[in-house]
Amino acid sequence: QKLAALEAFAERIAPGRWADARPPTEQEIKATTIMALPLDEASAKVRAGPPGDEDGDLELDVWAGVVPFETVRGEPVPDPRLRPGIEVPDYLHRP
Repeated sequence: QKLAALEAFAERIAPGRWADARPPTEQEIKATTIMALPLDEASAKVRAGPPGDEDGDLELDVWAGVVPFETVRGEPVPDPRLRPGIEVPDYLHRP
């Protein structure tokens, strides 16, 4: 069950990687924790457009606005000890 969860996680991040990489060792599996948490309830603040600040708040000498956050995948960085000629696989170039 743990191995299947690790495979599902790896495939979600980089589809094709699980088949490309060697299987994890027993020691690696034992040293890795993966959790599934049931979500009975969840909440999110969703908004389109600028903040809805009160007029009085905008009279204060305090900055108001939005700081956007993004989760993005960066460019692959090879291990400095990687043998020459081994290229980054296509599945790691996906957005």
